[in-house]
Amino acid sequence: MRVVVGITGASGAIYGITILEHLKSRRIETHLIISRWAHHTIELETGYTPEQVAALADRCYPADDMAAAVSSGSFAHSGMIIAPCSMKTLAAIASGYSDSLIARAADVTIKEGRRLVLMPRETPLSPIHLENMSKLARLGVVIMPPVPAFYHRPASVEDVVKQSAGRALALLGIKNDLFRQWEGK
Repeated sequence: MRVVVGITGASGAIYGITILEHLKSRRIETHLIISRWAHHTIELETGYTPEQVAALADRCYPADDMAAAVSSGSFAHSGMIIAPCSMKTLAAIASGYSDSLIARAADVTIKEGRRLVLMPRETPLSPIHLENMSKLARLGVVIMPPVPAFYHRPASVEDVVKQSAGRALALLGIKNDLFRQWEGK
């Protein structure tokens, strides 16, 4: 199994980092793209450096490397997660404007009929944001904002992050123990 992970500059870099850590622990091959603004967000919001995050992946590509393997439809993979996904990146994907490697890899993922999961981080949502999300959802893209669940009674921010990261991985068919599934009363 091979997964492409994008981390954009939206708040919530820890979601992408948690996803990478879990994929590494499962020995699932990962191909990472960190946007220019994500480098800043990683440093501002986490105890990681961008270099430490890059080391979690099997391969990390520069955000402007449009010749990277992940920019081609012939690069087979099991799906792509963008966590977090900025509204700028979401808009670029929705309009087919592949001005960065993350947007190009997402565009290729869509055109090849592979699973794409976006974890948009913005609130409140404007009508433009909602239209872009709706357009992508109609194309089969999974829009999964990292909205916390409380039925598992999270005791920490880490618990909340793991729940959303685990749900995103499950959407790619990757079994994990990062979250507890609702089993009813």
